[in-house]
Amino acid sequence: MGVNSVTSSFIFERYAFDSATGVLHLHYRYDGGAHFEERITFPSPVPDLPSDRLAALDRAFRLIFLLAGVSYYKAFVPRDLICEAFPLDKAAADFVARVYRNGLGEFAWRNRIDLSDKINFAVSDAPESPSAPLSLPRRLLVPVGGGKDSIVSLELLKQAGFPVTLYAQGKAADDIAAPIQATIAASGLPALKVGRVLSEALLELNKAGALNGHVPITAILSSITIACAILYGFDTIVLSNERSASAPNLIIGGTEINHQYSKSLAFEADLSAYIAAHIAPDLRYFSLLRPLTEAAIARRFAKAEKYHAIFRSCNTAFRQDEKRRGTNWCCDCPKCRFVFLALAPFMDKRHLIGIFGKNMLDDETQKQGFAELCGLAAHKPFECVGEIEESALLLEKLRRSAAWQSDCVVQELGDKLAAASNDFDARFSALFVPHSEHRVPEEFLRLLHAYL
Repeated sequence: MGVNSVTSSFIFERYAFDSATGVLHLHYRYDGGAHFEERITFPSPVPDLPSDRLAALDRAFRLIFLLAGVSYYKAFVPRDLICEAFPLDKAAADFVARVYRNGLGEFAWRNRIDLSDKINFAVSDAPESPSAPLSLPRRLLVPVGGGKDSIVSLELLKQAGFPVTLYAQGKAADDIAAPIQATIAASGLPALKVGRVLSEALLELNKAGALNGHVPITAILSSITIACAILYGFDTIVLSNERSASAPNLIIGGTEINHQYSKSLAFEADLSAYIAAHIAPDLRYFSLLRPLTEAAIARRFAKAEKYHAIFRSCNTAFRQDEKRRGTNWCCDCPKCRFVFLALAPFMDKRHLIGIFGKNMLDDETQKQGFAELCGLAAHKPFECVGEIEESALLLEKLRRSAAWQSDCVVQELGDKLAAASNDFDARFSALFVPHSEHRVPEEFLRLLHAYL
């Protein structure tokens, strides 16, 4: 099938789990076109489970199967999607369609595609079997990505004495990105390592010119953690998404386009409702850091010195091709700029420059990138960065600092951000007041307030 071929529908063909190897096989195809097989490898040995957990596990595998399909659907974005593997009830279809539509917002904008007449799932009248409580062990599964946010979460939970296991994902258990491996080692906590291998057929289509772009990767990762919780016995999944993840990058025609949609509060609430209705009502999923700004997290992370030399948010460290992975901060992307800006008010200047290898705020070539973070450009960068006002306030804080005020980026952009100086002390202090919109259970919320 050529990349310009018209495809009538995308088919969710079948899925199968091999408990002997721990491999979940996911099969998709285009009607009359390309076939795809994705493999997800869970840690061995796979435990023997009672019947109720096996039933819940199968429902979790169905969720993975549906959400992971977005990586292949996006190659041609046909109108119709058909699940041949099992009857798809309307509630599940509506949830997955929302994830696709919102999670592909940036992809559609970049590729100039209108999704309004697409992502139509065929629905069966047969209802899915209802979920039932599993009474899983009181243990916490915490995904780590090698960045400052998950480090703040794991340290908070560890210091409070919770039974924490970390979750890491790569192409294989022995191919986890270096910053994640280093974070796990520094934490001293046990970890579950899961491998996810995309279909080679998709990579070939991409090389040939099929549509490509950002997908809601955190939605896929979250669905895999749900299966892990059931397989290995965790009643709580704790993510580390903060307040700014809910802020859109663009609003076009009343529609929000959010690079971080699957890290947003809206997605978190939606997925939690799905878990309760379709998988297990007593399996908890929430983000511990949701009440916090990036600035509040950065201030706390600045004290976690044993992680300073190993943490990384720069995307170059997480490339699929291990040979192309960066071994340091690239210092030329929105993530590098934002993390540098967020930490600068709370770290010794020489120490921070030593971490990154250069002073990004005294580099003429970085002015445009920092201007985008601070709202002096068309829109916030399509990356996991803080809110525009937050960035502007952080820069204003540096403009008032003897250590940073003479750096060229701080000088030039500070003069253009006059609004950031209005009521500055009150607005900057407000960055460290926990927000009320979150889903953090009370026992964890008390812990969060005490930790801060």
